Amino acid sequence: MDGPACVRARPILHVLAANQQARALAPMYEPGSNLVRAVSLDPASRRLFPDWAEVAAQTAAALRAEADPRDPRTVRLIAELETDEEFRRMWMRHETRPARDELKRFAHPVVGKLALRRQALTVGGAEQQVIIVYQAPDGSPSETALTHLL
Repeated sequence: MDGPACVRARPILHVLAANQQARALAPMYEPGSNLVRAVSLDPASRRLFPDWAEVAAQTAAALRAEADPRDPRTVRLIAELETDEEFRRMWMRHETRPARDELKRFAHPVVGKLALRRQALTVGGAEQQVIIVYQAPDGSPSETALTHLL
């Protein structure tokens, strides 16, 4: 596959697998990471995403859309995240927006600015998974930057 890609679990946005390019794009794509925790609590995310407030709000809304409030994993994760005032404000908005295809901007510390199209595909089963792939437009500066990630 060409481009950063990862697989995350539903309902709590836990990274199960990621290719080398995704891991080079952001530490949050390391298998075992939780995307909501990384976006909300890791200060590096604020530097990585120029639109951090929008990314954080979308991530909280995706968690609310997917999470089962009776699932102990969800309860533990939300309790941890609510120690952060900004997450608590976003969570209290009660917004629900499942992961969707969108343009996501990055300010990568090594390769600079990237504008990547994020596509998400949900795969069914008892434990649903979401495959996320980032692509840069052909011939764009973002495509060139992606080649320098590895």
